[in-house]
Amino acid sequence: MRVGLLGGSFNPAHAGHRHVADSALRRLRLDQVWLLVSPGNPLKPEQGMAPFAQRLASARRIADGRRVVASGIETTLGTRFTRDTLRALLRRFPRVRFVWVMGADILVQLPHWQRWRDVVRHVPMAVLPRPAYNRRALAGPAARRFRTARRAASLAPVLALAGAPAWVFLPVRQTPVSATDIRAAGKGAVP
Repeated sequence: MRVGLLGGSFNPAHAGHRHVADSALRRLRLDQVWLLVSPGNPLKPEQGMAPFAQRLASARRIADGRRVVASGIETTLGTRFTRDTLRALLRRFPRVRFVWVMGADILVQLPHWQRWRDVVRHVPMAVLPRPAYNRRALAGPAARRFRTARRAASLAPVLALAGAPAWVFLPVRQTPVSATDIRAAGKGAVP
């Protein structure tokens, strides 16, 4: 089984998250994408963060429960950092081939994560474009550090089978919607 992991605050979950999940399913030939709703992002302030149950509910609204599944598994695992979550998932699901799915904005932020190099070494990664982040992401410290692990986008269908470190940048349609803009507009989740 091939599973994409799309982690985040989902504050709120929105159509852009679903677009990323659907693109990953198709381009990476995944069986599922799990929306990993973080109980608390160590890099984001608590002020303005909706309660976990509300964020998980918004992720469930954009998921279909079959191929795109909203999960609060980090609360069950008791993990706070991505590195620890990945280690626990790899132990719990030894036969699943995981791929970490992220936007280019996260590739920019990756060097700020705790033990971020371990994250890259645990699972292959797929990076999807985000307006205003793509060039900075591809020229940034994480991309430079793991430049020899970058694979051609044409190899995306077999990325889940690749050993880590391995990553691709997937040229897919970009969506400008963001949770920050949704909160600023006071709209809540976008279907």
